Amino acid sequence: MTATGRAAFLGLGRMGSAMAGNLLASGRPVTVWNRTAERAAPYAALGATVAASPEEAVADADFVLYSLADAAAVEAVVFGEGGILRGIRPGALAVDLATVHPATSRAEGSAYAARGVDFLDAPVFGSRPEAEAGGLWIPVGGERAAYERAREIFAPLAASTHFLGPTGSGATMGLIGSLIVAHQLQALGEGLLLARRAGLDLAEVVHLLSLPDFRSPLFAVMGESVIRRDFRPVFSLEHLRKDVDQVAQLAGELTAPVPGLAVAREMIKAAVALGHGEENASAMIKALERLAGTELGADSDGV
Repeated sequence: MTATGRAAFLGLGRMGSAMAGNLLASGRPVTVWNRTAERAAPYAALGATVAASPEEAVADADFVLYSLADAAAVEAVVFGEGGILRGIRPGALAVDLATVHPATSRAEGSAYAARGVDFLDAPVFGSRPEAEAGGLWIPVGGERAAYERAREIFAPLAASTHFLGPTGSGATMGLIGSLIVAHQLQALGEGLLLARRAGLDLAEVVHLLSLPDFRSPLFAVMGESVIRRDFRPVFSLEHLRKDVDQVAQLAGELTAPVPGLAVAREMIKAAVALGHGEENASAMIKALERLAGTELGADSDGV
């Protein structure tokens, strides 16, 4: 059955481009916009309408989705001159798919409500392969009725969606996920370095980490990629740095103790400072390698 209701999708980066493609493949009419216009051009050949501005993109949309880099981009695209709020029509549903501070989500929700527009904050869990396969996991904050309405637009994008409560709840869960990812990468790096120093076979160590008590897809996928020295970005280290900065801010505001984050955050910042920000998030382990004077590649002698 052909999907009904026009969608606008704004932000065609690594994740957004895959999600926009899945919306088009579902048979739904889609208008796309990207700050760098060249990235939007190929979607015309796939049947999308390409808009010149966010305001133009959302003018006749029933569903408005955007996947932007950070809060500054959200501020510009949603609130700025020629932005979404200038063009979105009453009765539409707006969905922010970025990982932002929940205060940003609440500001968006208030602005949309004043225009008679429903809003959901829905940061995505997963990386480029999951986005391409329509297999993301999406925590959602907002009104329950808006969430139920959004199920049809989420269907081509997600393996599952999870309603968590009022506006800001999805954004909060997104930051919790980033906190856990940072901890896991820190633990993986420390564990592999200890194994290297002890003379263990790193491939066997990664295999054992896929068994009960340790099981995590991140350990398996990231561990293997570190051994292969494959740091091609599916989720960049710079994006993880941005996310953990927001985790630290939120934890401070809520006086929630997250002492482990301080160590992981310093390793992330150090790896970015070493020039690895555009590599995969697993490149944070390179800062640990530098600290240890040890490389974790399968062919390395560990020195």
